[in-house]
Amino acid sequence: MSQVIEADFVVPIELSGSRLDQVLATLMSDYSRSRLQQWIKQGNVKVNGQTLKPKEKVKVNDLIEVYAELERQGEWLPEDIAINIVHEDDDLIVINKSAGMVVHPAAGNYTGTLVNALLYHRPHLETVPRAGIVHRLDKDTTGLMVVAKNLTAHAHLVEQLQSRSMGREYEAVVGGSMTGGGRVDEPIARHPQKRTRMAVTPFGKPAVTHYRVLKRFPAHTHISVKLETGRTHQIRVHMAHLHHPLVGDPLYGGRLKLPAAITESLKELLRTFGRQALHARTLTLVHPRTGQETSWTSELPNDMQYLLAQLAKQA
Repeated sequence: MSQVIEADFVVPIELSGSRLDQVLATLMSDYSRSRLQQWIKQGNVKVNGQTLKPKEKVKVNDLIEVYAELERQGEWLPEDIAINIVHEDDDLIVINKSAGMVVHPAAGNYTGTLVNALLYHRPHLETVPRAGIVHRLDKDTTGLMVVAKNLTAHAHLVEQLQSRSMGREYEAVVGGSMTGGGRVDEPIARHPQKRTRMAVTPFGKPAVTHYRVLKRFPAHTHISVKLETGRTHQIRVHMAHLHHPLVGDPLYGGRLKLPAAITESLKELLRTFGRQALHARTLTLVHPRTGQETSWTSELPNDMQYLLAQLAKQA
């Protein structure tokens, strides 16, 4: 079973003028230099959409895109990990993911993931790319994900994601009182210095997020969010870009700003909220076998319900 590696980077100024293979070795230090050179030679690495040789040089703000398959030694191990299946048929599994679960194995983290759980519950998924997973949620984001149970369903779902016809609606709690809904159309790429983060940059991939206000509080807002694209950390990056970061977001929340006129209990809740307040509430897609549009909804998890209740009580 192979793992697909997808990554994109904007060349930072300190690496400008360096060889492509040297830059990639710096940006993707989890992988060997020989493997990275092989990917470059095989055309799995593009620079501004073009294939280069390993020794060719790149310059600041060049966009490097990687799409390659990583063959692991042995198979990912099935693990008896509980998962919440809200729907299953011959073609699909729809899962309500809990907070704290990593979706897909990665370098240094090959166990305890949703893939390991799926391979235990449905062993035949080892014949489907990524164990049928076609899109991801961040480790601490909760909510609905769809898994393909066969190659035909996998192809259908990937096509819907690429054509942006799959509907994904989220709910989030953000800092600040928003005046109304809107649309964010800002490209996203890997942060040039902080490699675990993404950032809005003119040299990134297109990213479009729609949002509307569900309830406004004195210093926070409950919003609904729809994605046109599916970039890594997209909602979190776009909301932070608007200066309305998600409550509890450890990467993009910035310094916690607590309103003065709130109770000590609410201050403590905001300080200790253990994850980004983001939930994938609704998933809509065309069923690969029936051709019918189908939709599922997941209620907000307890921690977000409690947060909203305390914000309403304070208001």
